[in-house]
Amino acid sequence: MIRVEHERKDPWFQKIKYGKKLCAAGLSISLIVSTVLTGCELPGKSHRNNVYVPPASTDAASTEEPDVIGMSDEDATYASLEYLDLMTDEEKVGQLFTVNLEQIDDTKGEYYEHKKITKTMKENLQKYPVGGVILFSRNIWNRKQTKKLIRKLQKNAAMPMFISVDEEGGDVARIGNNKKMKTDTFPTMEEIGKTQDADYVYYMASTIGSQIGELGFNVDFAPVADVKTSEMNSEIGTRSFGDDPKKVAEFVSAYVKGLESQNICSTLKHFPGQGSSSGDTHQGSVDIDSSISKLRKIDFVPFVSGIEAGADFVMVSHISVSRVTETSEPASVSKLIMTTILREELDYSGLIVTDAFDMACITDKYSAAEAAVKSFNAGADIILMPQDLPETYDAILSKVKSGKITEKRLNDTVERILKLKFQKGIMTLEDTAQKKMGD
Repeated sequence: MIRVEHERKDPWFQKIKYGKKLCAAGLSISLIVSTVLTGCELPGKSHRNNVYVPPASTDAASTEEPDVIGMSDEDATYASLEYLDLMTDEEKVGQLFTVNLEQIDDTKGEYYEHKKITKTMKENLQKYPVGGVILFSRNIWNRKQTKKLIRKLQKNAAMPMFISVDEEGGDVARIGNNKKMKTDTFPTMEEIGKTQDADYVYYMASTIGSQIGELGFNVDFAPVADVKTSEMNSEIGTRSFGDDPKKVAEFVSAYVKGLESQNICSTLKHFPGQGSSSGDTHQGSVDIDSSISKLRKIDFVPFVSGIEAGADFVMVSHISVSRVTETSEPASVSKLIMTTILREELDYSGLIVTDAFDMACITDKYSAAEAAVKSFNAGADIILMPQDLPETYDAILSKVKSGKITEKRLNDTVERILKLKFQKGIMTLEDTAQKKMGD
């Protein structure tokens, strides 16, 4: 492919001069370059760092159907139930956790820059058969290393895992902001909300999905569905598409569809919406002064849109909504927020994952075990990054063995997890066959 240098004058290119990604799946696109030399991945070629620009023609982008890679809904339901019957309580409880690498090998500290699998990790992946891991910038060095790390983690897991990353684009891009990864980079979501449209967002998300999928990731903790209504909000910052609920909803829907087109699980965050907050849940408790009517009118709108678009996960925030719950407890341990509102009122049937449980707003109030048990009982499916994995795992398993957590409650969650893994091709019928042979 040949590029002829020129500068586009149409609205897509205002403020930022973008390079052209020529590899949008299934599309015939015209040849473009920008004033900055950029690249795409061609057969046998390596990635280059480029700033993404959408295809010249974006007609009907949001209506494209993703390729079917895993199973249909019906087949995945059957497969999940069949596999569930083969699992022990220990294996089921393990599926409730997504952890960072330091939580399965803390021998070198809580924030050690693990870039390869260790013997301790291998042992703990069998002892605590977690459902997923999340990688951070500190774990990602280059393409070869990242692929090998993910491959080794999956090989040593008790069963196929969710491999997650925060790859929102803009400021939060663990992969895109690493030059050695040679993937596309993007403006902040705030800037996109001001200068672009839903078609741009769709192709941005499909590009992110394609590129992280090549590395072995299958879950993206994106998009941010918060409507930023407070300029004092430092935690969300430039990660929101803006302060207009309808526009944010449109962009969130497009983002979800873009990821789904590449068979990557999408995640709406941070329910019930923390765009009006002025504090940071990483540092301590945060309460937003929102009524239920305000949440329904503003904050819920993008989440409803994302759910309708097919989002696989909803991540629940640690903010408190005292005017709604009449308590100071975080949303991530609130049955009213997760079960009554998210499950029942918004009719959400996918996976509920908490925000990281090693954040101060959780650790300042609860022990690791108390927080995990309380959250699971309130309706969460997956506990993200518990402060102490052995403690939380043993606590929930003990509650299961004693009957304080019912078999039905545990099975309902594990079935949802397995179903999604079969739908996405993370698990296959071969895994079921191997499980039967192992038993």
